[in-house]
Amino acid sequence: MAFNFGATAGAGAANPTARPAGAFGGFGTTTTTAGPAFSFSAPTNTGTSGLFGATQNKGFGFGTSFGTGTGTGLGSGLGTGLGFGGFGTQQQQTTLGSGLFSQPAQTPAQSNQLINTASALSAPTLLGDERDAILAKWNQLQAFWGTGKGYFNNNIAPVEFTQENPFCRFKAVGYSLMPNNKDEDGLVVLVFNRKEIDIRSQQQQLVESLHKVLGGNQTLTVNVEGVKTMPDDQTEVIIYVVERSPNGTSRRVPATTLYAHFEQANIKSSLQQLGVSLSMARTELSPAQVKQLLQNPPAGVDPIIWEQAKVDNPDPDKLIPVPMVGFKELLRRLKVQDQMTKQHQTRLDIISEDISELQKNQTTTMAKIAQYKRKLMALSHRTLQVLIKQEIQRKSGYAIQADEEQLRVQLDTIQCELNAPTQFKGRLNELMSQIRMQNHFGAVRAEERYYIDADLLREIKQHLKQQQEGLSHLISIIKDDLEDIKLIEHGLNESIPIRGGVFS
Repeated sequence: MAFNFGATAGAGAANPTARPAGAFGGFGTTTTTAGPAFSFSAPTNTGTSGLFGATQNKGFGFGTSFGTGTGTGLGSGLGTGLGFGGFGTQQQQTTLGSGLFSQPAQTPAQSNQLINTASALSAPTLLGDERDAILAKWNQLQAFWGTGKGYFNNNIAPVEFTQENPFCRFKAVGYSLMPNNKDEDGLVVLVFNRKEIDIRSQQQQLVESLHKVLGGNQTLTVNVEGVKTMPDDQTEVIIYVVERSPNGTSRRVPATTLYAHFEQANIKSSLQQLGVSLSMARTELSPAQVKQLLQNPPAGVDPIIWEQAKVDNPDPDKLIPVPMVGFKELLRRLKVQDQMTKQHQTRLDIISEDISELQKNQTTTMAKIAQYKRKLMALSHRTLQVLIKQEIQRKSGYAIQADEEQLRVQLDTIQCELNAPTQFKGRLNELMSQIRMQNHFGAVRAEERYYIDADLLREIKQHLKQQQEGLSHLISIIKDDLEDIKLIEHGLNESIPIRGGVFS
């Protein structure tokens, strides 16, 4: 049957009188022979009934009444609803054949803890009625949450549920960067419960205090490699110690040696007085250590989730999966991420300011270069003029020499070539005219690129229309006036002869 881990009745033979298990498995009877895999050892059992008999069935399908035997083995497994396999009995051995998460051998105390946890989650016998099933569900909720106590028996202390228990749901797997420093670098990290500004302002006093902690040996020198801000007003200080030998040579104290010295009881108390809350050696992991960490899932982490985390690792050469248990750890990683984001943003701001300053310097430098070029050109012209005047004065009164005459002929030839219509001067004039035309067309095209708003264009049209109407009206008035003037002139011309005839 599915998930049914029954007990053995002989040398590997099943007990025909054992009651079949249900969907979550049952607790059968055991004898003195070895049990199957997934088993804890138990003392020699001479009885015929198991830890839990088969006379009563509770809400989760487990037998809950105690038998009369003296054995302490747990005959069958819990089911898939609780998330781990069954536990059988085995004679005179204390090994876990294939435990919850393939962990090393468990001690008897740990075995009892797991058995008590299984009893609290599956078959508590505290009240002896149907309320035990409700209590089992409540214990399961507490185990899922990772806090509280699980009561299951009046004669046994309750089980303390922590977030490290295998059933806690608030777990995840993240990734951390593996250090790449060697042991010979001697880097040791000290975490102080003080702000970074305080550490930096009192760095020299801190170095002297650490030197006193190391015994004040004059051959040892404490050096600070770096200071970094951490969340919750903590500061990480990376140090290394240099040891100088009498012959003048020096070497760094290995990180593991320095860390082991700091972990001594009296040295650790002295560091705590200085405000050190944590110390660790920053050394790279060997391939064997990495392999061991990856092969063994952490306590309380499902092997399937751990295997999937190894598959999803974005950079197996630099990152290693680490468990995140509980909201407190998640909050800590979130604060660390926010802190690193702020540091990256600060560094980007500094780089941006440096780039802006460099751009300003580049602009200033280019302007100075252009100014120096113009100054060099002016000085060159002045120098040439001085040389010309000096040469004229030096040659004054002398006849033209042959080389000067030859030079004059060459200059005249060049002048004639430049002034020829089809030579360079004509081409230069043509190029100049084309450049002027292109500049003119470019200006026209640039003007055509302007955009006028539709409402403004409508207002302009309306205004021009009114102007046109006014001009038309004015022109019509002028025409009428001109016609009147012509009529008047015509009348005057006709009346003058008649009047002359009358008075003559």
